[in-house]
Amino acid sequence: MDLINNATNQLLQTALTASTTRQNTISQNIANVDTPNYKAKKAVFAHELSSAIDRQKLTAYRTDVRHIPFGGSSSEEVRVIERTDTQYNHNGNNVDIDLEMADMAKNQIYYNALTDRLNGRFNSVLTVLGKGG
Repeated sequence: MDLINNATNQLLQTALTASTTRQNTISQNIANVDTPNYKAKKAVFAHELSSAIDRQKLTAYRTDVRHIPFGGSSSEEVRVIERTDTQYNHNGNNVDIDLEMADMAKNQIYYNALTDRLNGRFNSVLTVLGKGG
């Protein structure tokens, strides 16, 4: 069993990358709130685990055909698209600062939860190795 490069840690890493992309997209929108004709953008991706389960893309190495298939993770990329579900301001800009600030706060909480979970996993490995306190 690989304690560092396992499916759970890879899933957490993918979620952190997606959260970082979302944060960068939101930051760009906030920075361009007064830029004429700027079109707000959003990061589009499905939650990795639920998407993989829903599409049944979970796979594992099986040594016998009678083994139940499981494991793996989705490898979809995050895409950044223009937001089309908002109204345009008088200058052609469609950034809603209240929505962006709320999304930023929600994403920060999500990112903090992911880093806390990843830190907990690494602390468990340190404890097993006799290095944790």
